[in-house]
Amino acid sequence: MLAAPIALIAEITHRCPLSCGYCSNPLELERASAELDTASWARVFGEAADLGVLHLHLTGGEPMSRRDLPSLVRSASETGLYTNLITSGVTLDDAALAGLIDAGIDHIQLSFQDSLAGSADMIAGYRGGHARKLAAAARITAAGLPLTANFVVHRRNLDRIGEILALGEDLAASRIEIAHVQYHGWALRNRAALMPTLAQLEAATNAVQAARERLKGRTVIDYVIPDYYGTRPKACMGGWGQRIINVSPSGLAMPCHAATSLPDLTFPSVREVSLAQIWAGSEAFRRFRAPAFAPESCRGCDRLEIDWGGCRCQAHALTGDAARADPVCVLSPDHHLVVEALHAPGRDEVIARSMTGHG
Repeated sequence: MLAAPIALIAEITHRCPLSCGYCSNPLELERASAELDTASWARVFGEAADLGVLHLHLTGGEPMSRRDLPSLVRSASETGLYTNLITSGVTLDDAALAGLIDAGIDHIQLSFQDSLAGSADMIAGYRGGHARKLAAAARITAAGLPLTANFVVHRRNLDRIGEILALGEDLAASRIEIAHVQYHGWALRNRAALMPTLAQLEAATNAVQAARERLKGRTVIDYVIPDYYGTRPKACMGGWGQRIINVSPSGLAMPCHAATSLPDLTFPSVREVSLAQIWAGSEAFRRFRAPAFAPESCRGCDRLEIDWGGCRCQAHALTGDAARADPVCVLSPDHHLVVEALHAPGRDEVIARSMTGHG
């Protein structure tokens, strides 16, 4: 029997004041004129709660670009969804935070690009952004809200992993996320410049392990390594169509935020179909639900119902076929593509800037 999804990821806008070169949003972003309106999102939140969803993640782009964000938070809160805001924080002033608290926000995740202001602002393409983020973090914790400090790490900032972890501790974050870049969207285009060296990765892993021991019982540290340095794939989004529903700004329902990169799938719209119908009956959600879809090379693997075949978008990006085994797996016939990427030239090239980023 198909279980209910745990979380709804609501990409309420692709607009963002940042221009991060590792943005995982699609290269072709949806325009503001195509975004779902307030009432439509409120209906979707209600359908999610009825379906059994527990967590709502409001993201983008920068969700605070929506003037109706407090109304969206209020409608989600009224359905009983635990509501998390994922934001860059650069516009989270006292008035904005007060409005979100009044609306019933439960948790805020704040993104950081580095521990050093100059480098962080350069990576984000937003002058003075780091200082604004620090101020936002102080407001969040002063208000008594739980804070997750998210640090996206890569070749350009990973040598400062010690300072990054220390900053997360100084911010009094209840959770610190050290998330290596995952290579979709702009990050895939800039992969050569973003991919860390093995020495950097090993040093970062050791630093995280030490911090976990030191902060045990005080702060949770999540750590996501680059897939390319793994030997077996992760259960991407908990498995295709297994745990998550992702809705784009215009209302397309997908198993993950990068799924529109798959050219032969048509995704249903919440404007036309209920979330319950999408979850249970959509061909796009059922297409790669393991183990039914498993390619021949994966059948019989004792990890199939652990990693669910890995990432379909990554398989497509590297092989051109979403149904093939994730090349990250050492048993994949395409694993050589990952090995070649790790040794590709161009590590020192300048990161091409996207016109929008992911807060």
